[in-house]
Amino acid sequence: MSTGVDNGQVEADLAAFLNERTGEQWPGDRDLFADGGLSSLFAMELVVHLENTYDVTVAGPDLQLANFRTVTAMADLVQRLREAR
Repeated sequence: MSTGVDNGQVEADLAAFLNERTGEQWPGDRDLFADGGLSSLFAMELVVHLENTYDVTVAGPDLQLANFRTVTAMADLVQRLREAR
């Protein structure tokens, strides 16, 4: 479990995870949905990955598409959830 990681490191870790799972590079601003990087099943796997890796809970209003559209958006979500604890 990662703790105390800055937003840039979260972005790098998420990009590496996505690269490993999809075989493609995912810069911070690349739209995962528009570019075919995420299916609905993989999106759920990604939620579980964020929760397990960064010790956050993604629920309710945080499950909106905008929070998962890009690597940067997901890193921002992780930071926001950590700060809310």
